[in-house]
Amino acid sequence: MDAPTPEIHDRTASADTPAPRPIKRPVIYRQFLWTRLTHWLWAISLFFLLLSGLQIFNAHPALYIGDQSGFGFDNEVFSMRAENTAAGPAGRTIILGHAFDTSGLLGLSSENGEPAARGFPAWATIPSYQDLATGRVVHFFFAWMLSATLLLWLLGSLINGHLRRDLALRFSDLRNLPRDVADHVRLRFHHGRDYNTLQKFAYAGVLFVLFPLMIATGLAMSPTMNAALPWLPEILGGRQTARTIHFLTMLLLVGFFVIHMLMILAAGPLNELRSIVTGWYRTDPPAGAEPQSQGRS
Repeated sequence: MDAPTPEIHDRTASADTPAPRPIKRPVIYRQFLWTRLTHWLWAISLFFLLLSGLQIFNAHPALYIGDQSGFGFDNEVFSMRAENTAAGPAGRTIILGHAFDTSGLLGLSSENGEPAARGFPAWATIPSYQDLATGRVVHFFFAWMLSATLLLWLLGSLINGHLRRDLALRFSDLRNLPRDVADHVRLRFHHGRDYNTLQKFAYAGVLFVLFPLMIATGLAMSPTMNAALPWLPEILGGRQTARTIHFLTMLLLVGFFVIHMLMILAAGPLNELRSIVTGWYRTDPPAGAEPQSQGRS
């Protein structure tokens, strides 16, 4: 006698079972027009400030501490130069007395196929050839644009509430800081209306520390401003110290830009780009939201 055939149960969803819809993610208006305009003006200004600033730096690629520099002083903390060695010309970058071979990038690079003694390479400066006068014109124009935009942004943000609502740090932000750091380490990003704690710290550091410090040190290096504000170089430790702080602030801003771009790529570049271009931002589903059933058509 044959064994009974086991009953087979179909575990797949029935054709009549409605397929669940994806959880709806609301789209909100997150960035005011004024915030978006100033963001792009800063981006343009910082691009030209960086490359024209490297052009200016190449006129004397060394940094010092104090008010003066020269053969009678021993206050150099950083320099980039070309040196003749047994193997031929080489680029040397010296940081606090420690020398590093940076041939091909810093101190000695290639220009039109020939070795060129210059601090930063031609592709990293505006203009690409050595032209201090043009570099200063470009740098000063965008420096004033950055300063004016920062002032107008501050006034606009006070008026429209952006500063108080989105950037002001609260006690709850400090409590959330450890969790926020852990989420970023794990690349877990929450898409909401409000900035997270790390964003608030980063933006506040750039807008209220790095930008003002960059502007103040730039003014301290100007002979004209030295006559109008003689106390400014003194509180910064001298004109050469101000120049060194200016350079270090530039490095911090470049570091912020790199991290900013990496976070945008990790969090969803299309959504982040749409937010800063159109103002509209797609957020996470509301807490407790469940997939909705989708009836047959």
